[in-house]
Amino acid sequence: MRRFVGRFEHFTYIVLIIFLIVLLFFTLVELGWTVSTGLFEESVYRLDSHELFNLLGYFLLVLIGLELLETIKAYLDRREFHVEVILLVAIIAIARKVILLDTSTAGELIGIALIIIALCCGYYLIRRAGRPHSFLSDNCTPPSRDTEEP
Repeated sequence: MRRFVGRFEHFTYIVLIIFLIVLLFFTLVELGWTVSTGLFEESVYRLDSHELFNLLGYFLLVLIGLELLETIKAYLDRREFHVEVILLVAIIAIARKVILLDTSTAGELIGIALIIIALCCGYYLIRRAGRPHSFLSDNCTPPSRDTEEP
């Protein structure tokens, strides 16, 4: 029974990857179409603010899709989810929401701000937990304790 469930799970992830690739392809086509019509259309302004927000929304949607694709690929390769990548997807998604936000109430803005703070704190803590010497830059190596002082 476990073997069947494992194969079904693997098949489901493969189908999700295929659907995500198709979705990303059509999102890229839509993004390209919006850019080309916005730039080559005869108007006083090449792209108005509504079209720019629409373009940024599509751009961030492609980034979200790519990060989700990377998450699924990593799970298929190593059978583990990377919480860091999932938090990045969530941060990009909430940034997309903020960029495309037209009008909202004070409660919605406070809720979005709390979500952003929580996601960024979680991302910071996960990144910090992954590095034993988080105050050192990536190019610096920590001092070796094996060397003797004269």
